[in-house]
Amino acid sequence: MNQSLNVAPTLEEPVAENFAVTKQPLLTRQSIILALEILLALPLGLFLARFHSGGIAWIFGGIAAGTVVLQACRLFYQYSPAPNRTARKVGIALVGLTVGLSNTHGNFSTVISGIPIFIFLTMFLLLCGGCIGYIYSRISQTNLLTAMLATVPGGVGIMAAIAADYDRNVTLVALVQALRVTSVVFLIPPIARTSVGNSWNSPTLPITGSLVNFDLSQLELLLLALLITGLVVYLAILCKIPAGDFFAALLIGMGFNPVLDWLPFVGDISFSPPPLINLLGQMLLGITIGEYWGDKPTFKKQAIGYAVMSVAMTIAAGAIAAILAMQLTSWDWLTCLLVTAPGGSAEMILVALTLNHNVEIVTAGHLVRLIAINSSLPLWVFLFRRFDGELSELV
Repeated sequence: MNQSLNVAPTLEEPVAENFAVTKQPLLTRQSIILALEILLALPLGLFLARFHSGGIAWIFGGIAAGTVVLQACRLFYQYSPAPNRTARKVGIALVGLTVGLSNTHGNFSTVISGIPIFIFLTMFLLLCGGCIGYIYSRISQTNLLTAMLATVPGGVGIMAAIAADYDRNVTLVALVQALRVTSVVFLIPPIARTSVGNSWNSPTLPITGSLVNFDLSQLELLLLALLITGLVVYLAILCKIPAGDFFAALLIGMGFNPVLDWLPFVGDISFSPPPLINLLGQMLLGITIGEYWGDKPTFKKQAIGYAVMSVAMTIAAGAIAAILAMQLTSWDWLTCLLVTAPGGSAEMILVALTLNHNVEIVTAGHLVRLIAINSSLPLWVFLFRRFDGELSELV
């Protein structure tokens, strides 16, 4: 197989020497690119919100902004920055904090009883991912480890990083994973719209008030919540806790108000995050998805066709899992679909939050899947490498 695509361009490795670009420190370049993406995502998000694209219009704006900015860097400056994984972690943390604060008084009795169902659905999706990866490997003549990393429903950045660690085709893995996440993010809104009708057209910006509550007490609480979230998320990532960025932010959000109420020297406080936090989290999630598209080299039509085929099979597996969930639970169709959708977990939870539709169930389902996938990754990689070696010996 052609190994020329095995190493993706990184921020430390510009495609061509450009004095104006390489002279700047790495952190400065990342900050400039991210600022340009956010500035572009803002008007795009407002434009999409006008067409009632639902509460996740800002994700779509971010996808477009990330793609445009990175393509512009490649075309006009001969510079190919890597997707900003830190920005996605920040976006996930902001979304986790928002979801947690929204679920402070949620009813989790049905969630606890549904944990065996979540585990079963996760195992089913992982098994389907393994089978799809094997089929994809045989059809596309790709080594098994690369195919498995491309098709197992994990994070784009995580799977691409593992591919780089084992000297596999990073760009191919990122292509298939990004195609899967993007397809699900774009497919879910029309399905949700047909399921819930006008509830999907809730405003993405507050009609009254503002994006930020400038009340001094609320600003102090916001700063406190962000500081605690940042610290706990950093520690969770440092300790390599599975899905630590999202899980830690979610727990902080759920426990923030109860802990403050419990403190004897604090009065009755009810803090809710300003809309700006949710919108910024959405934009960062969308930007990082779009960056993977802006970072893509040219693939042959045949390779793209194989990638589309594997993504279609993965989405079909998610639909089958949703049907199984309907048979095993009393959840409605949309809830089952959001729980089993093989897209970004944060994005699917945002859809449920926008619709106020069984957010606790959707959150718990994706958390179980994130923890299971990240915890079992070393075992999966070991098995994939072993089977890959056995198949190579047979050939």
